[in-house]
Amino acid sequence: MSADATETTPTERPLVIEVTGKFSVPVVNKQGAEVGTVEIDPADFAKGGKISRQLLHDVVLMYLANQRAGTHSTLRRGQVAGSTKKLFRQKGTGNARAGTKRTNKRRGGGTAKGPKPRDYEYHLPKKAVQAATRMAILSKLTDKEAVILDELAFTSPKTKDVSSVLKGIKIGKKTLSDGREKDVSLLDTTVLIGTENLDQNVYKSARNISGVEVLPTAEFNAYTVLKQKRLVLTKAALEALKTKTSKK
Repeated sequence: MSADATETTPTERPLVIEVTGKFSVPVVNKQGAEVGTVEIDPADFAKGGKISRQLLHDVVLMYLANQRAGTHSTLRRGQVAGSTKKLFRQKGTGNARAGTKRTNKRRGGGTAKGPKPRDYEYHLPKKAVQAATRMAILSKLTDKEAVILDELAFTSPKTKDVSSVLKGIKIGKKTLSDGREKDVSLLDTTVLIGTENLDQNVYKSARNISGVEVLPTAEFNAYTVLKQKRLVLTKAALEALKTKTSKK
């Protein structure tokens, strides 16, 4: 580094992000056309509009840990098959001392201090988990990673119906290798579709689409919201979330 150069340190992201003031989110129809807006009050989702990155991290780790089967297992030296006879005499051969061939230093021997089956499950306080869910939803709304649909209903389950809806909602553009630009739709990314109640037609229509998950808002948690890159909510689902969180 030259004498004139000044060393700079990267700016660290704060552990708590405060969202101040109300903001509007566009509402689109199933064809992707904007038909209105909804006003979002951060206080409806998080106390004081504050998003705790540390709490989100802790809750996501809890969900990931609770999914682990914990069935990993290795054999110790006393559990592997093989003779315990001393390989050769203690002295006079010029070799290092050797005992049984089942030691962890030898090929086919046991594993020293290897993993054994264990339970990884643990739980954080219920109120902390619920707060993290609301913060995760607010973070999607503030980061413009959420789409609000005026309604999403089908008379019968058809994959092409949900596919056409996701394909019709554009979320940006990407530059191809030849320099041309291409529209990017919700069908090109991972999506969590939130409905007010369990809708079998919507669920069955989307279950065969890779990267798309459908859940009623009552089954949301911080992990399911953050795992998918985009969040799609119907207006009814958003109002249900507001009503639910306002009671907390």
